[in-house]
Amino acid sequence: MNTRPLTDDEARHALTRQKRAATGLLAFMGGLTAVGYLAPLYGWVSENLWLDTLRAGAKAGVVGGLADWFAVTALFRHPMGLPIPHTAIIPAQKERLGRALGRFVTTQVFTEEEVDRVLARIDLPGFVGRLLSDPATAATLTSGLVGAVPQLLERLEDGRASAAVDRTLPLLLGGSNLAPVIARGLRALVDGNHHQEVLTFLLQQLKSGLQAREPALRTMIEERVREQGGRLLGWAIGGSIASKVLVAASEELDRINPDDSSIREGFTAWVHSEIDRLENDPKRADDLSQVLKAVFSHETMQTWGTDIWARVKRMIGTDLEREDGWSATLIREALFRLAAQAQDDPAMRARIKETARKSVHRSLPYLREHLSNFIASVVGNWDAVSVSEKLELRVGRDLQYVRVNGTLVGFGVGALLSLFLELVFGVTGQ
Repeated sequence: MNTRPLTDDEARHALTRQKRAATGLLAFMGGLTAVGYLAPLYGWVSENLWLDTLRAGAKAGVVGGLADWFAVTALFRHPMGLPIPHTAIIPAQKERLGRALGRFVTTQVFTEEEVDRVLARIDLPGFVGRLLSDPATAATLTSGLVGAVPQLLERLEDGRASAAVDRTLPLLLGGSNLAPVIARGLRALVDGNHHQEVLTFLLQQLKSGLQAREPALRTMIEERVREQGGRLLGWAIGGSIASKVLVAASEELDRINPDDSSIREGFTAWVHSEIDRLENDPKRADDLSQVLKAVFSHETMQTWGTDIWARVKRMIGTDLEREDGWSATLIREALFRLAAQAQDDPAMRARIKETARKSVHRSLPYLREHLSNFIASVVGNWDAVSVSEKLELRVGRDLQYVRVNGTLVGFGVGALLSLFLELVFGVTGQ
């Protein structure tokens, strides 16, 4: 069955055919009425009950057809161009019609139940997954997101973001909850034995420093020996003492370096004790917060932060210029993972559906109001002739059947009523 909607030209031709059929039936009833009266005058038939019944039915058919023609025509225009009151109803009431149509659509169509029913029939997560997994779409999204980063950096460049950070960071560092956070971080560091890596790094730096500054340290030790023991003693044993001190310092650093050294165990015990003090000693925690607050509030730190931001910005800008850069790769991988989850992960699919449902529900009041106003505005701004023509093209064919039915019903009722009156009361239906 073809359910394609008719074009305006097709609807106009169909309406014309139906009008001709309804008007032709009305004309037939008029002709039948005339023949019913002319036939006896010319001697074609004699007066009888059935002729009276036929004439009464034909007259009623004419009346019914004319009444329905008037009613149907009055919806769209003035019948015969006469400005009869309460005719051309639709053109005269198009503003009210628009408001009523808008209210109907928004209250009966755009309901939460209808939205949920439509969303239940749509595989929205699958659509999202297929869309994101499409290479062309993924490339477009990646390009758009990468292109938006420079604009974001430019907005941050006006200084408002850095000023906000400068104001917020000291407040965060000076908060009463900072010490427990630091303590938990340090405990995680110690539990993973990462604090020993920090100690190893410090020892390596210290040893490298001793080796790099050995000549200067040797000269300093020799001068101290001469100052304390005299020039002769310094000349005799100053060099030997300097060598022994430097060798002893190097050996002590080597003794600390093994993982099972007692110094390392002592370092671990000391870190644990400091963590306990941070967690249990309010004064210690407050002292730490104040120190950090003072450090990060200093203008040197703010200058350092500005320099870091400039370096990070240059690094990001350079990376964004590369198609295989870290930023683009990260975005592509994120889109790929999201596409896979949207198609295969039940939890992600449920989350997408619920998010879409809540978003539409939150938007419904706004959509209802503006859609209702939009429909009322569109219909209200239509030209009166255009309104009549548009509606008549869509419903006019059915209304012509009303005319046909009115004519036929009028004929039938008129004939039966005339026959009933004649048979019961002897009253003619003429």
